[in-house]
Amino acid sequence: MRFKIGGVDSFNIVASHADSPCFKIKGSPEIKIENYVKLNVERYGGGIFYSWLDTPLTIAGRVIIEQDNRLIARVFTSNHKFVIPSVAIHFSRTVNDGVKLNPQVDMSPVAGLAEAEKSLAKELEEFADGGKVVDYDLYIVSATEPFKAGFSDELLCSPRIDNLTSAFSSLIAIANSDPKEIAVCYIADNEEVGSQTKQGAGSKFLYDVLKRVATALGKENDFDEMLASSFLVSDDNAHAVHPNHPEYSDPTNRVKLGEGIVIKHHANQNYTTDAFSSAIIKKIFDKAGVKYQDFYSRSDMPCGGTLGAISSSQVSIKSVDVGLAQLAMHSAVETMAVNDFEVAIKGLTAFYDSRIIFESDDKIEIEF
Repeated sequence: MRFKIGGVDSFNIVASHADSPCFKIKGSPEIKIENYVKLNVERYGGGIFYSWLDTPLTIAGRVIIEQDNRLIARVFTSNHKFVIPSVAIHFSRTVNDGVKLNPQVDMSPVAGLAEAEKSLAKELEEFADGGKVVDYDLYIVSATEPFKAGFSDELLCSPRIDNLTSAFSSLIAIANSDPKEIAVCYIADNEEVGSQTKQGAGSKFLYDVLKRVATALGKENDFDEMLASSFLVSDDNAHAVHPNHPEYSDPTNRVKLGEGIVIKHHANQNYTTDAFSSAIIKKIFDKAGVKYQDFYSRSDMPCGGTLGAISSSQVSIKSVDVGLAQLAMHSAVETMAVNDFEVAIKGLTAFYDSRIIFESDDKIEIEF
């Protein structure tokens, strides 16, 4: 979480998340079959399984090391690449008619050949540098290098576009901002698995930190009033019209790559946007010359959720859901328009620089 102090009467918050679907390595992970060593994993979040096959992967996470009678957490990234091989079509003749992948059977990465000198245990031992590895939170993650696509390099293809583009653009925006109130950049964890953790949006973390900020500024007795005057932008990406399946999108609200920030709506409040919060953010974007578009799901298809509604259950703040348009959400490699990222920075900076004054439940003023 990052802050920048202008005034002391309210908070302008951008909330995003840092986690993405992947596979977590279990304890005692090595599975030996024939002369192969595989890693035993379990899925984290709702990823597209087939996108993880035959593509470069690596291991990343944190390792808990005992050293000098202390437990130390250190960030770890493997120096090696791995792969989950698909089954040859000769053994699965109907694979192109559709295949159901079992996370226990089909999604185990090959760590190498059994007689190889290297192993995960040996790499972690070297990483511990004399300490003892006590435990770890390690994940199989995509190791594909980001690349541009299209004849004009107008598309960006990369792992973890959802939702690191929101997290990174909000960090740049708060650094660039000159806020009139208290600008807050909040990046939560565990959104892909429900946010119900101590570091997720379903915890009291945001509320507790905001209250501590108010107390430090001598505004503890005014904290409830500050929240009532605050505004939260829930920033999590949105689905663009798919070029091969345009029928999956709403018939009259067509989100497109390269057409600016997406404002997300849902009647059952999967997104927190209402007419007032939508109008507020549109007014801010209009003043800043920022392009935007509206997203609605098809009425006969389920709608995903974001951390906006979850955060609002812990901190009662007026809010709007936004994000960037993308394709292949939750794939190992996702796609977005390059220019939308700069638009996001401009739009979020304009939000941080604005003062939203709630004169009553049905009347607001925005200072730019």
